[in-house]
Amino acid sequence: MSWNGRRVLVTGAGGFIGSHLAERLFTEGAQVRALVHYNGAGRWGWLDASEHAKAMDVMMGDIADPESVLSAAKDQEVIFHLAALIAIPYSYHAPRSYVRTNVEGTLNVLEAARRYGTSRVVNTSTSETYGTAITVPISEDHPMQGQSPYSASKIGADMIADSYYRSFEIPVVTARPFNTFGPRQSARAVIPTIMSQLLSGQREIRLGALHPTRDLNYVTNTVEGFLAAGSHPAAVGQTFNFGTGREISVMDLAELIAQIAGREIEIVSEESRQRPPASEVERLLADATRARTVLGWHPRVDLEEGLERTLAWVEKNLDRYRPGVYTI
Repeated sequence: MSWNGRRVLVTGAGGFIGSHLAERLFTEGAQVRALVHYNGAGRWGWLDASEHAKAMDVMMGDIADPESVLSAAKDQEVIFHLAALIAIPYSYHAPRSYVRTNVEGTLNVLEAARRYGTSRVVNTSTSETYGTAITVPISEDHPMQGQSPYSASKIGADMIADSYYRSFEIPVVTARPFNTFGPRQSARAVIPTIMSQLLSGQREIRLGALHPTRDLNYVTNTVEGFLAAGSHPAAVGQTFNFGTGREISVMDLAELIAQIAGREIEIVSEESRQRPPASEVERLLADATRARTVLGWHPRVDLEEGLERTLAWVEKNLDRYRPGVYTI
Protein backbone atom coordinates (compact mmCIF):
# COMPACT_ATOMS: atom_id res chain seq x y z
CA MET A 1 0.00 0.00 0.00
CA SER A 2 1.22 3.47 -0.81
CA TRP A 3 1.39 5.89 2.10
CA ASN A 4 1.26 8.88 -0.21
CA GLY A 5 -1.41 11.31 0.99
CA ARG A 6 -2.69 9.04 3.76
CA ARG A 7 -3.55 10.70 7.07
CA VAL A 8 -1.57 8.96 9.80
CA LEU A 9 -1.33 9.56 13.54
CA VAL A 10 1.76 8.47 15.45
CA THR A 11 1.39 8.56 19.23
CA GLY A 12 4.66 8.77 21.12
CA ALA A 13 6.17 10.44 18.05
CA GLY A 14 8.77 12.28 20.11
CA GLY A 15 10.30 9.04 21.36
CA PHE A 16 13.03 6.76 20.08
CA ILE A 17 11.11 4.46 17.74
CA GLY A 18 8.20 6.87 17.27
CA SER A 19 10.38 9.64 15.85
CA HIS A 20 12.02 7.26 13.37
CA LEU A 21 8.60 5.97 12.31
CA ALA A 22 7.10 9.46 11.94
CA GLU A 23 10.01 10.56 9.75
CA ARG A 24 9.81 7.43 7.60
CA LEU A 25 6.07 7.89 7.07
CA PHE A 26 6.66 11.50 6.08
CA THR A 27 9.30 10.50 3.52
CA GLU A 28 6.84 7.92 2.17
CA GLY A 29 4.38 10.76 1.49
CA ALA A 30 2.02 10.39 4.43
CA GLN A 31 0.34 13.36 6.10
CA VAL A 32 1.74 12.79 9.58
CA ARG A 33 0.11 13.96 12.76
CA ALA A 34 2.52 13.50 15.67
CA LEU A 35 1.22 13.31 19.23
CA VAL A 36 4.00 14.17 21.71
CA HIS A 37 3.80 14.33 25.48
CA TYR A 38 2.97 17.76 26.83
CA ASN A 39 5.71 19.48 28.81
CA GLY A 40 6.15 23.01 30.05
CA ALA A 41 9.22 23.62 27.91
CA GLY A 42 7.26 22.96 24.72
CA ARG A 43 9.72 20.26 23.62
CA TRP A 44 8.78 17.73 20.95
CA GLY A 45 11.28 15.09 22.03
CA TRP A 46 13.43 13.80 19.17
CA LEU A 47 11.28 15.64 16.66
CA ASP A 48 12.97 18.85 17.85
CA ALA A 49 16.00 17.70 15.88
CA SER A 50 14.07 16.45 12.85
CA GLU A 51 14.26 18.30 9.54
CA HIS A 52 10.76 17.02 8.76
CA ALA A 53 8.97 18.06 11.95
CA LYS A 54 7.83 21.45 10.67
CA ALA A 55 5.94 19.71 7.88
CA MET A 56 4.14 17.48 10.39
CA ASP A 57 1.07 18.34 12.41
CA VAL A 58 2.62 18.14 15.87
CA MET A 59 0.17 18.07 18.76
CA MET A 60 1.05 18.10 22.46
CA GLY A 61 -1.04 16.11 24.88
CA ASP A 62 -1.21 13.12 27.19
CA ILE A 63 -2.08 9.61 26.03
CA ALA A 64 -3.77 9.01 29.39
CA ASP A 65 -6.16 11.91 28.74
CA PRO A 66 -9.13 10.81 26.59
CA GLU A 67 -9.75 14.31 25.22
CA SER A 68 -6.14 14.63 24.04
CA VAL A 69 -6.42 11.34 22.20
CA LEU A 70 -9.80 12.10 20.65
CA SER A 71 -8.50 15.40 19.34
CA ALA A 72 -5.39 13.79 17.86
CA ALA A 73 -7.21 10.82 16.31
CA LYS A 74 -9.91 12.84 14.53
CA ASP A 75 -9.85 12.42 10.73
CA GLN A 76 -6.90 10.02 10.82
CA GLU A 77 -6.95 6.90 8.64
CA VAL A 78 -4.27 4.91 10.45
CA ILE A 79 -3.06 5.16 14.05
CA PHE A 80 0.36 3.89 15.07
CA HIS A 81 0.16 3.74 18.85
CA LEU A 82 3.65 3.89 20.38
CA ALA A 83 3.13 6.21 23.37
CA ALA A 84 4.08 4.34 26.54
CA LEU A 85 6.15 4.27 29.68
CA ILE A 86 8.85 1.73 28.89
CA ALA A 87 11.66 1.79 31.46
CA ILE A 88 11.54 -1.46 33.44
CA PRO A 89 13.48 -0.28 36.55
CA TYR A 90 11.23 2.77 36.95
CA SER A 91 8.16 0.52 36.83
CA TYR A 92 9.23 -0.90 40.21
CA HIS A 93 9.03 2.64 41.64
CA ALA A 94 5.86 3.90 39.92
CA PRO A 95 3.70 0.92 38.84
CA ARG A 96 0.42 2.83 38.91
CA SER A 97 1.71 5.30 36.32
CA TYR A 98 2.42 2.38 33.97
CA VAL A 99 -1.15 1.14 34.24
CA ARG A 100 -2.48 4.64 33.64
CA THR A 101 -0.26 5.34 30.64
CA ASN A 102 0.02 1.92 29.01
CA VAL A 103 -3.35 0.32 29.74
CA GLU A 104 -5.64 3.34 29.96
CA GLY A 105 -3.74 5.11 27.20
CA THR A 106 -4.28 2.16 24.86
CA LEU A 107 -7.94 2.08 25.84
CA ASN A 108 -8.19 5.77 24.92
CA VAL A 109 -6.70 5.10 21.47
CA LEU A 110 -9.08 2.19 20.82
CA GLU A 111 -12.11 4.20 21.94
CA ALA A 112 -11.09 7.02 19.60
CA ALA A 113 -10.71 4.55 16.73
CA ARG A 114 -14.13 3.14 17.57
CA ARG A 115 -15.75 6.58 17.56
CA TYR A 116 -14.16 7.71 14.29
CA GLY A 117 -14.15 4.44 12.36
CA THR A 118 -10.36 4.47 11.94
CA SER A 119 -9.29 2.04 9.20
CA ARG A 120 -6.40 0.56 11.20
CA VAL A 121 -4.74 0.73 14.61
CA VAL A 122 -1.24 -0.65 15.11
CA ASN A 123 -0.77 -1.39 18.80
CA THR A 124 2.83 -1.54 20.02
CA SER A 125 3.67 -4.45 22.28
CA THR A 126 7.04 -5.73 23.52
CA SER A 127 8.90 -9.02 23.78
CA GLU A 128 8.95 -8.44 27.55
CA THR A 129 5.34 -9.71 27.61
CA TYR A 130 6.71 -13.22 27.08
CA GLY A 131 8.93 -13.16 30.14
CA THR A 132 11.76 -15.67 30.33
CA ALA A 133 11.49 -18.04 27.38
CA ILE A 134 9.78 -21.35 28.12
CA THR A 135 10.34 -22.56 24.56
CA VAL A 136 12.66 -21.07 21.96
CA PRO A 137 12.52 -19.51 19.54
CA ILE A 138 9.52 -17.58 20.89
CA SER A 139 6.48 -17.53 18.63
CA GLU A 140 3.40 -15.35 19.08
CA ASP A 141 1.69 -18.34 20.76
CA HIS A 142 4.17 -18.35 23.66
CA PRO A 143 2.49 -17.76 27.05
CA MET A 144 2.60 -14.23 28.44
CA GLN A 145 4.31 -13.71 31.78
CA GLY A 146 4.22 -10.40 33.62
CA GLN A 147 7.63 -10.40 35.29
CA SER A 148 7.70 -6.64 35.91
CA PRO A 149 5.00 -3.99 36.36
CA TYR A 150 6.02 -2.70 32.93
CA SER A 151 5.49 -6.03 31.18
CA ALA A 152 2.25 -6.61 33.06
CA SER A 153 0.93 -3.24 31.88
CA LYS A 154 1.83 -4.09 28.28
CA ILE A 155 0.11 -7.47 28.57
CA GLY A 156 -2.97 -5.60 29.77
CA ALA A 157 -2.74 -3.20 26.83
CA ASP A 158 -2.40 -6.09 24.36
CA MET A 159 -5.42 -7.85 25.83
CA ILE A 160 -7.50 -4.68 25.63
CA ALA A 161 -6.48 -4.28 21.98
CA ASP A 162 -7.36 -7.89 21.20
CA SER A 163 -10.71 -7.54 22.98
CA TYR A 164 -11.62 -4.50 20.88
CA TYR A 165 -10.88 -6.45 17.72
CA ARG A 166 -13.07 -9.33 18.87
CA SER A 167 -15.83 -7.30 20.53
CA PHE A 168 -16.15 -4.27 18.27
CA GLU A 169 -14.32 -5.35 15.08
CA ILE A 170 -11.78 -2.56 15.49
CA PRO A 171 -9.10 -3.29 12.85
CA VAL A 172 -6.19 -3.79 15.25
CA VAL A 173 -2.75 -5.21 14.52
CA THR A 174 -0.27 -5.78 17.35
CA ALA A 175 3.40 -5.24 16.55
CA ARG A 176 5.67 -6.96 19.07
CA PRO A 177 9.27 -5.76 18.62
CA PHE A 178 12.08 -7.59 20.31
CA ASN A 179 14.89 -5.40 21.68
CA THR A 180 15.06 -2.47 19.27
CA PHE A 181 18.22 -0.36 19.32
CA GLY A 182 19.77 2.46 17.32
CA PRO A 183 20.31 6.23 17.27
CA ARG A 184 18.25 8.26 19.77
CA GLN A 185 17.78 5.47 22.28
CA SER A 186 18.13 6.60 25.88
CA ALA A 187 20.59 5.25 28.43
CA ARG A 188 17.84 3.29 30.14
CA ALA A 189 18.67 0.64 27.49
CA VAL A 190 21.78 -1.52 27.60
CA ILE A 191 23.43 -0.59 24.28
CA PRO A 192 23.57 3.21 24.87
CA THR A 193 24.63 2.46 28.45
CA ILE A 194 27.62 0.47 27.23
CA MET A 195 28.51 2.87 24.44
CA SER A 196 28.25 6.08 26.45
CA GLN A 197 30.50 4.71 29.20
CA LEU A 198 33.03 3.37 26.70
CA LEU A 199 33.15 6.55 24.61
CA SER A 200 33.52 8.76 27.68
CA GLY A 201 36.85 7.08 28.33
CA GLN A 202 35.76 4.70 31.06
CA ARG A 203 37.63 1.42 30.94
CA GLU A 204 35.35 -0.11 33.59
CA ILE A 205 31.87 -0.61 32.13
CA ARG A 206 29.20 -0.89 34.82
CA LEU A 207 26.15 -2.99 33.97
CA GLY A 208 23.48 -5.09 35.63
CA ALA A 209 23.08 -8.83 35.04
CA LEU A 210 25.51 -10.11 32.39
CA HIS A 211 24.09 -13.53 31.53
CA PRO A 212 20.61 -12.74 30.12
CA THR A 213 20.32 -12.99 26.34
CA ARG A 214 18.44 -10.69 24.01
CA ASP A 215 17.37 -10.62 20.36
CA LEU A 216 18.56 -7.17 19.25
CA ASN A 217 16.94 -5.56 16.21
CA TYR A 218 18.09 -2.31 14.56
CA VAL A 219 15.51 0.46 14.55
CA THR A 220 15.06 0.72 10.77
CA ASN A 221 14.13 -2.98 10.73
CA THR A 222 11.50 -2.35 13.38
CA VAL A 223 10.12 0.65 11.49
CA GLU A 224 9.73 -1.45 8.35
CA GLY A 225 7.81 -3.95 10.45
CA PHE A 226 5.45 -1.22 11.59
CA LEU A 227 4.86 -0.07 8.03
CA ALA A 228 4.00 -3.62 6.98
CA ALA A 229 1.70 -4.08 9.98
CA GLY A 230 -0.04 -0.83 9.14
CA SER A 231 -0.64 -1.63 5.48
CA HIS A 232 -0.87 -5.35 4.73
CA PRO A 233 -4.50 -6.46 4.26
CA ALA A 234 -3.91 -9.82 5.95
CA ALA A 235 -2.45 -8.31 9.12
CA VAL A 236 -5.67 -7.27 10.90
CA GLY A 237 -6.44 -9.24 14.03
CA GLN A 238 -2.96 -10.70 14.29
CA THR A 239 0.17 -10.20 16.39
CA PHE A 240 3.61 -10.13 14.79
CA ASN A 241 7.03 -10.62 16.33
CA PHE A 242 9.75 -8.42 14.88
CA GLY A 243 13.09 -9.94 15.81
CA THR A 244 16.18 -11.33 14.13
CA GLY A 245 16.28 -14.90 15.42
CA ARG A 246 19.74 -14.29 16.91
CA GLU A 247 20.49 -13.94 20.62
CA ILE A 248 23.48 -12.57 22.46
CA SER A 249 24.24 -12.25 26.17
CA VAL A 250 24.81 -8.85 27.77
CA MET A 251 28.42 -9.82 28.48
CA ASP A 252 29.10 -10.85 24.88
CA LEU A 253 27.32 -7.73 23.63
CA ALA A 254 29.59 -5.46 25.67
CA GLU A 255 32.65 -7.27 24.37
CA LEU A 256 31.40 -7.01 20.78
CA ILE A 257 30.84 -3.26 21.12
CA ALA A 258 34.33 -2.83 22.57
CA GLN A 259 35.75 -4.82 19.66
CA ILE A 260 33.93 -2.65 17.12
CA ALA A 261 35.17 0.50 18.91
CA GLY A 262 38.70 -0.83 19.16
CA ARG A 263 38.77 -0.40 22.94
CA GLU A 264 39.72 -2.60 25.86
CA ILE A 265 37.23 -2.74 28.70
CA GLU A 266 36.55 -4.38 32.04
CA ILE A 267 32.94 -5.34 32.69
CA VAL A 268 31.50 -5.00 36.18
CA SER A 269 28.09 -6.24 37.28
CA GLU A 270 26.55 -3.95 39.92
CA GLU A 271 23.81 -5.21 42.18
CA SER A 272 22.03 -1.84 42.10
CA ARG A 273 21.54 -2.21 38.33
CA GLN A 274 20.01 -5.69 38.53
CA ARG A 275 16.34 -6.55 38.53
CA PRO A 276 14.82 -8.57 41.38
CA PRO A 277 15.75 -12.20 40.66
CA ALA A 278 12.24 -13.43 39.81
CA SER A 279 11.67 -10.36 37.64
CA GLU A 280 14.71 -10.82 35.39
CA VAL A 281 13.90 -12.07 31.88
CA GLU A 282 16.67 -14.56 31.25
CA ARG A 283 16.26 -15.27 27.56
CA LEU A 284 14.53 -13.68 24.56
CA LEU A 285 14.85 -15.12 21.06
CA ALA A 286 12.30 -14.33 18.37
CA ASP A 287 10.49 -16.59 15.96
CA ALA A 288 9.47 -14.09 13.26
CA THR A 289 8.06 -16.71 10.88
CA ARG A 290 4.61 -15.12 10.85
CA ALA A 291 5.98 -11.67 9.97
CA ARG A 292 8.08 -13.20 7.22
CA THR A 293 5.33 -15.34 5.68
CA VAL A 294 2.34 -13.00 6.10
CA LEU A 295 3.95 -9.57 5.78
CA GLY A 296 7.07 -10.38 3.76
CA TRP A 297 9.15 -8.71 6.48
CA HIS A 298 12.72 -9.55 7.33
CA PRO A 299 15.50 -7.61 9.08
CA ARG A 300 17.80 -5.92 6.57
CA VAL A 301 20.39 -4.52 8.98
CA ASP A 302 22.29 -7.10 11.05
CA LEU A 303 23.60 -6.67 14.58
CA GLU A 304 27.15 -5.67 13.69
CA GLU A 305 26.12 -3.06 11.13
CA GLY A 306 23.50 -1.69 13.50
CA LEU A 307 26.03 -1.40 16.31
CA GLU A 308 28.47 0.43 14.05
CA ARG A 309 25.79 2.95 13.04
CA THR A 310 24.67 3.41 16.63
CA LEU A 311 28.20 3.80 17.96
CA ALA A 312 28.90 6.55 15.42
CA TRP A 313 25.71 8.37 16.46
CA VAL A 314 26.37 8.06 20.20
CA GLU A 315 29.91 9.39 19.69
CA LYS A 316 28.52 12.49 17.97
CA ASN A 317 25.85 12.94 20.64
CA LEU A 318 27.72 11.94 23.77
CA ASP A 319 26.74 15.19 25.47
CA ARG A 320 23.15 13.89 25.62
CA TYR A 321 24.20 11.12 28.03
CA ARG A 322 25.39 10.99 31.65
CA PRO A 323 27.78 8.01 31.58
CA GLY A 324 28.48 8.12 35.31
CA VAL A 325 24.80 8.00 36.29
CA TYR A 326 22.60 4.90 36.34
CA THR A 327 19.48 5.84 34.40
CA ILE A 328 16.34 3.99 35.46
